[in-house]
Amino acid sequence: MRRKKLQLITGTDDDRPIYVAGSFNDWRVAEEAYRLQPGSKAGQWEIYLDLPDDIDHVEYKYTRGGWECVELGQHGENALNHSRYVSKRWTLPDRVTNWAGAGLHYNEAFLPRIEIIDEAFEIPQLIRTRRVAALLPHDYYETDKRYPVLYLQDGQNLYDDYAPYGSWGVDKQLAAMSERGTGDIIVVAIDHANHQRVSEFTPSFQNKLGVGEGKKYSDFLAKTLKPYIDENFRTLPGPQHTGIGGSSLGGLVSVLAGIHFPDVYERLMIFSPSFWVAPELAGELMHLAKHFSGKVYLYGGESESKTMVPNMLRFLSEITRVSNHGNLEFRTEVDPNGQHNEARWGKEFPKAVEWLF
Repeated sequence: MRRKKLQLITGTDDDRPIYVAGSFNDWRVAEEAYRLQPGSKAGQWEIYLDLPDDIDHVEYKYTRGGWECVELGQHGENALNHSRYVSKRWTLPDRVTNWAGAGLHYNEAFLPRIEIIDEAFEIPQLIRTRRVAALLPHDYYETDKRYPVLYLQDGQNLYDDYAPYGSWGVDKQLAAMSERGTGDIIVVAIDHANHQRVSEFTPSFQNKLGVGEGKKYSDFLAKTLKPYIDENFRTLPGPQHTGIGGSSLGGLVSVLAGIHFPDVYERLMIFSPSFWVAPELAGELMHLAKHFSGKVYLYGGESESKTMVPNMLRFLSEITRVSNHGNLEFRTEVDPNGQHNEARWGKEFPKAVEWLF
């Protein structure tokens, strides 16, 4: 075994733990064996890695306890993996100045209760099944309160630290919010359909990916899943207390659902929506869009693509024009360095929830 010392200098000095995950531990986050210890100076951390003799090269990243709070670059962009050759001396420390999320800076007592409603919830509109979970407030069973509900797409990426594309860290974000007295909601996480995800999340009219099943999926959410949630949990069922949201194609289908069912949802959380699939979405659904009202939180990053923000602002302009409601309210957030990933959406989640609800 070869012992190598990693040193890290951070731009912040707080009490959140820092871990390293890399090729030497199969990229597992938050392992105590790979937790850094404070160095001799403020903002300095270190750890010794015991590496097998047959390993010549390692890659790694630092996190605050999950991929939703991984290190970022100097300007908030995705950071490349650190890369070192074991045969060489490690003399220069790594530096991290930005982190993607709240990390483990929360009280575990405030973590939501995650209940799997069904591993195979039936979707009669599509003749399929899906895992559906509810993230309940930590004290749900200790009160008789009723709660707003937010339905989120791509459930696999919302709270699983080992999700293949990273996680929003919704459970940790809700814990941090709850501790400061906000985020008192129920989140319903609906898994996507893997290889059928594109079809389910795209419009049921001709678009750049063909003709999708977005209307049938929206029908499932509004006509099958929501009634079940309202019947089995203490919810505030009115549209002013009901939200839907997602990112990328999940954001697109959430817009579709909101427009198709304006009497069900008046709170939309739309992150990095894939409007390129159907640039004239509002126009195609003008006869429905004019009935939509409520609050819409739109987020997009300029580093995602050249068309992300322009398409988002074009949709905002169109939907505002065709809506005949005076109580349509938008909040638009544009990150000049924002990229298309779960960590960035997780960072935006608390702001969106606190504004929408």
